[in-house]
Amino acid sequence: MMNERGRSDSPIVPKKPSNKVPISMAEEGEGRGLAKGNTDESNTSRTQSRNNVPSALERVRQAASKDRKQRFTALLHHVYAVERLRSAYFGLKRDAAAGIDQETWQHYGESLQENLQDLSDRLKRGAYRAKPVMRAYILKRDGWKRPLGVPTLEDKIVQRAVVQVLNAIYEVDFLRFSYGFRPGRDPHVALDALSYGIMRRKVNWVLDADIRSFFDTLKHEWLLKFIEHRIGDRRILRLIQKWLKAGVLEEGKRICTELGTVQGGSISPLLANIYLHYVFDLWVRQWRQQKARGDVIVVRFADDFVVGFQYRPEAERFLKELQERFAQFGLTLQPDKTRLIEFGRYAIQTRKKRGERKPETFNFLGFTHICGKTRKGMYTVLRQTMRKRRQDKLKELKQELRRRMHLSVAEQGAYLRSVLAGHFRYYGVPMNTPALGSFRYAVGWLWCKNLRRRSQRHRVTWKRMLCYIQRWFPLVRVHHPYPLVRFGVVT
Repeated sequence: MMNERGRSDSPIVPKKPSNKVPISMAEEGEGRGLAKGNTDESNTSRTQSRNNVPSALERVRQAASKDRKQRFTALLHHVYAVERLRSAYFGLKRDAAAGIDQETWQHYGESLQENLQDLSDRLKRGAYRAKPVMRAYILKRDGWKRPLGVPTLEDKIVQRAVVQVLNAIYEVDFLRFSYGFRPGRDPHVALDALSYGIMRRKVNWVLDADIRSFFDTLKHEWLLKFIEHRIGDRRILRLIQKWLKAGVLEEGKRICTELGTVQGGSISPLLANIYLHYVFDLWVRQWRQQKARGDVIVVRFADDFVVGFQYRPEAERFLKELQERFAQFGLTLQPDKTRLIEFGRYAIQTRKKRGERKPETFNFLGFTHICGKTRKGMYTVLRQTMRKRRQDKLKELKQELRRRMHLSVAEQGAYLRSVLAGHFRYYGVPMNTPALGSFRYAVGWLWCKNLRRRSQRHRVTWKRMLCYIQRWFPLVRVHHPYPLVRFGVVT
């Protein structure tokens, strides 16, 4: 969560907050290690030897940490280094869809050294050209189709290399309550930070908000201005402009726009974080320091964020000023996904005194958050699998099982085992085992009905299905510790 200090490559020791600038306990307790994902960056000891010299990106990170206002004017040579491009190539998904040039990961790798050297030379002399992305759509739960873009393989490689270089700078600048699309910060870290803050701070009201079509509405002009605060290398800026203006190829027509960044590219998540860092994160930190009298906690994951308040008037004032702030930069909040609800340690008691029902719940990162109690009667935040997520997954499995109906029982069982294992790994949080068990049973019943449809003569009994389930389905398991335990281990 919020922290005004720079990020260190080693776990930090919690600092005592000043009287002027309150820092939530969730932000104090969260230590950060070295960012994962850059395998070609080395750590350095305090005493350096000839064989222990900081890598190129480590020196960039150190320079960014020392001077928060420094503008970096020479970065492209880090991007077009063949080893950097090679690292980016092997970091891509091997079975990802091909772009408009139909170049695949496997085919490109058959002459990898020659292809990377040619790409490096084109980047060095400015001959590299970004190609339009191929349009694809993902059907959402509400029937709306989310547009995605599939860049060409070389565009993916260069974008990933640029992200590795820029991460060395911006991971120093990004605030600690920002979690989405950052190295070493998965959704469960954000979920634990939110639960930790609600349970340990005086949170009585929660603002659950979502930005409407964020990736499609951010303004290129503002984005480039924000990037220029830190990046003075015009060649890097031109690369980013090329990707923003490359456009989308849909039904044989090239569509260009002055708004948004296409989802699907490696560079889009970083650009989104940079935009929201200046539009939202820095503004929230200043608002809390100057205008908030009570406790305020913030957790943002990409364009989805939750803000907790001690006092309702401050929450209402924050929401009004946030809408005005977003309007200045072309952003708006999604009305049906933005709510201010009474939620927290004392919400159950205060609502009961007023003769009202239990506190409302809110959804965040696939979990429904509920005011609850432990077996010892202590307040806690219950996190359960969202009902819509569960239903959508079962519908998807029903269709997939019909498609695999004539496969062997072993093949179907192996597929369902991988699905359940992935579901349990994500939703396996403490106190969510009943929902996991219910999902496991529902999948078993779907499988049973699917097997019974294969033959009208031989009916699969439930006793036999229990044998199949025991053979192929993994047991319900909690994969994540309690939020307080995770933060205690980190610090």
